[in-house]
Amino acid sequence: MELIDGNKIAADVVADLKAEVATFPGRKPCLALVRVGEDPASVSYVRKKEKTAEEIGITGKMILPPADISQSALEAIIDALNADDGVDGILVQSPMPKQIDELKIFRRLSPDKDVDGLGTLNLGKVAQDDDTGFVSCTPAGIMELLSRSGVDLKGKHVVVLGRSLLVGKPVALLALQKRAGANGTVTVCHSGTTNLPSITRQADVLIAAIGRPDFVTADMVKPGAVVIDVGINRVPDPTRKTGYRLTGDVHFPTVSAIAAKITPVPGGVGPMTVAMLMKNTVKAFKLRSPQ
Repeated sequence: MELIDGNKIAADVVADLKAEVATFPGRKPCLALVRVGEDPASVSYVRKKEKTAEEIGITGKMILPPADISQSALEAIIDALNADDGVDGILVQSPMPKQIDELKIFRRLSPDKDVDGLGTLNLGKVAQDDDTGFVSCTPAGIMELLSRSGVDLKGKHVVVLGRSLLVGKPVALLALQKRAGANGTVTVCHSGTTNLPSITRQADVLIAAIGRPDFVTADMVKPGAVVIDVGINRVPDPTRKTGYRLTGDVHFPTVSAIAAKITPVPGGVGPMTVAMLMKNTVKAFKLRSPQ
């Protein structure tokens, strides 16, 4: 079994970007990070994004609206960032408070600054195999992990567990694309799927993104499969100082015993999400300010 080290691969991506940004004369790329409220997980994620941006030489612009902000007030912030020539990319951290319609916010982002790739135009470009747009960061990170781990999806059966806008749908589209490293035969499973284990056992590459801790067990996995665990779940653990531990959607102890390659949680897909956000930001900068 080979462990796919997301920390190592993400560090390589970050190092490449740092070297590239160092060659840019004048203004550096700028990423606006909008975090609504004080959700502890969001605070942690945005801090990590800010720190990585700083390491690369990307300017991080933090915008911290209160948790009770109205839809129209948040939209006004987005409009101002869209109009700001000094901002290349905008990320609005999800989840947002319940009074906010997230989809409307994603759609309001200018497509050429939508570095999280969740707007209609950028998702449509993925469906059209058009690489001028921005691919959602977690799916892009998964494809990068597979590529840098020597996994070519051509002729492989890829099973995606989950159909979310954030991961399931875009990663299925990416795996389907007619391009090097992709060309997979893709099945998407979800809560309405019957006989789920019989389908997951057919997977040469299994991508689990359903947000249910330790859901995928060894009896659901074909021996020798490549397993990508996108889940990051907090489960109670009285032996830890924090009172919880992080686990994925895959039961790592049993599945790792039969998988050919597998990502750990933490240290697998998570670091790649941040690295690909930075890659998208540099791409946005270059598209807006050709060197």
